[in-house]
Amino acid sequence: MYFDPFYTIITVASMAASHFVSTMLQKRFAEFSQVPLPYSGREVAHRMLADMGVPEVEITAARGQLTDHYNPADKTVNLSEVVYGANNVAAAAVAAHECGHAIQHKRSYPFLKLRSRIVPLVQLSNRVNQFLLMIGLAMAATQMGATVLLIGIALFAITTLFAIVTLPVEFDASKRALQWMEASGLTQGENHAKAKKALFWAAMTYTVGALSQIGQLIYFISIYLRSQERRG
Repeated sequence: MYFDPFYTIITVASMAASHFVSTMLQKRFAEFSQVPLPYSGREVAHRMLADMGVPEVEITAARGQLTDHYNPADKTVNLSEVVYGANNVAAAAVAAHECGHAIQHKRSYPFLKLRSRIVPLVQLSNRVNQFLLMIGLAMAATQMGATVLLIGIALFAITTLFAIVTLPVEFDASKRALQWMEASGLTQGENHAKAKKALFWAAMTYTVGALSQIGQLIYFISIYLRSQERRG
């Protein structure tokens, strides 16, 4: 496995793409953090949730940088330290994006519901999948090894599905955020374009992750099929 050219290409390409996107995201966030707005991330979130009819969602401060997320379990929009109290385009875009998830939850957005239903299976996969794949790859030439590998592939496919389903969830949240920011007059012209760029690079992190998952899944399936050909 470690010397397989296909796997090496997938790994190197994924790492390079991830590094590039992460660098661009940090660069754009730092750049657009210098563009002032009259409202903090917390205030932007309050305004958007009120305008969109989701006042029951609580807005809290989260530790860390860019740890922003929406928690559907307790209906909270959690904004990181560089977003919660910051008055700039980058913070506003991130805050509005997380509120986009709250709106998805309120309106039963299908892909968000599907992602939530997959979560327990993803958690199971994360606990045992690496072990199953390692055993399956090491013993792929045997019937037991092939069976273990197939189970590992099935579980890995669930995590890949989760990554794929996450894409429309993230892009839709950004779309909702940008539409509200423009309609409310919060960002116009150049500032709106900057908010759009910030959310684009944030979404690209999920895109790269999904593509990496798909590539690895194809690799594991190819190993299984080759082992079956050798045995048959």
